[in-house]
Amino acid sequence: MQTQAEPSRPLALPPQETSWRQTLLGLLGTVMFGAMLGAMGYFTLPNLIDDWRVRDTAVPVNGRVTEGSCSSRLFLHTCDATLMVQGKPRQVTRSVNYVFVDVHSGSYSVQVMADPARPELATTSLAIEKLWNRTITMAVAAAILLVLTVAPVIAVIRRLRKRDEA
Repeated sequence: MQTQAEPSRPLALPPQETSWRQTLLGLLGTVMFGAMLGAMGYFTLPNLIDDWRVRDTAVPVNGRVTEGSCSSRLFLHTCDATLMVQGKPRQVTRSVNYVFVDVHSGSYSVQVMADPARPELATTSLAIEKLWNRTITMAVAAAILLVLTVAPVIAVIRRLRKRDEA
């Protein structure tokens, strides 16, 4: 016995509803990753730019690291230090922050360096040594954080457009 087949109809799925929670999480992600990008630009980028400016003229100077520490998570190292350089008119104190990728365990030993013409741009031998590494690390991290900042906004806009079209 043969049953009569119904004519085929296209199946239509109901539009996916946009939850206010999805929108809120998207915007929260944007704020969070945007803040991380801003903090990276505020704390790390100025030191990197200054180190590029003095890389060719930096020499060991009469200075010391008054406070310094490095922490690592897997291969990503973050170092913070306060440098004190004895200048002719006055003593210069500068806080520096470095982020770089390295396969290293143990301590780093550093020497305070500066351009004699600009002692206020004091840096360390580690910073000059890892300059390209720091630059590439900063560029990759900035690109990732930028994508993570913008992607949730794009997703929210797409969801809202689909909702309006339905």
